Amino acid sequence: MDSSPVLVFLLIVAAIVGIFLLVTILKTMYTVRTYSAGVVERFGKFNRVAKPGLQFLLPYCETVRLIDLQVRQAVVNVETKTKDNVFVTIPVSVQYQVVESKVFDAYYKLSNPQAQIESYVFNSILGHVPTLTLDEAFEQMQQISGAVKRDLDEVMDTFGYNILRALVTDIVPDAKVKAAMNDINAAQREQIAAQARGEADKILKVKQAEAEAESKALQGDGVARQRQAIIKGLQSSVEQFKSAVEGSTARDVMAMVLLTQYFDTMREVGVMGKTSTILLPSSPGTVNDLMTQIMAGFQATKTQ
Repeated sequence: MDSSPVLVFLLIVAAIVGIFLLVTILKTMYTVRTYSAGVVERFGKFNRVAKPGLQFLLPYCETVRLIDLQVRQAVVNVETKTKDNVFVTIPVSVQYQVVESKVFDAYYKLSNPQAQIESYVFNSILGHVPTLTLDEAFEQMQQISGAVKRDLDEVMDTFGYNILRALVTDIVPDAKVKAAMNDINAAQREQIAAQARGEADKILKVKQAEAEAESKALQGDGVARQRQAIIKGLQSSVEQFKSAVEGSTARDVMAMVLLTQYFDTMREVGVMGKTSTILLPSSPGTVNDLMTQIMAGFQATKTQ
């Protein structure tokens, strides 16, 4: 009897069994990476949470699903309206991760965590921003971020998620409103600049007026001293004239002074070539008429 067909059959069966055992062994081994967790189910029912490292399953009756424990980020853009009827877009950045001790809740209670987070962010923003004006919303960005985080913490903790941060990164008004705000800011800055220029001009004018007043005071003091010097000089000249010319009167002294002033004036006009036109009597005899008028003025003053 030929045994070769039986041998071949046995070899085939052994090969099949070997492959089956190899596949079975390979299926029982799996690796859980760092910052991950494995949810092990036996016949479709939760059995345990596998930690990072090499793990084993019961073949053909247990399955595993891996969950990422790393920090994830969701950016939610919320469109809403402020209290003063300005439409704005508010981007909110949320950082979250699965709590290691609540892997069961994160896996079984929530199928789409990002969608759930987005819906709660919408609810939180719509509950706070419409109660604020646009300026108040800009001023209270930190408070809005804190309110969003508190609202998310209360809900997402029951689903096994920890909210690390919830940041309102910006408040973007409608394009037309933004352009109007820029125009208002430009007008306000121009108004401030105009006020500053006005204050500077005012200060300059005040300083100029003070300088002119001081100059006038100094000029008046100088003129007064000059006149005092002239009076002293005239007094000395009169005394010298009287002592030199016996029998001379005050009228004679006045005539001599006026005549001297007349010739001095004529000399100055001749020296200053570019001076304006000055009309003076051409005859020195007119000095006598001027003297008569001055003496008459003195007499009138004495009689009053």
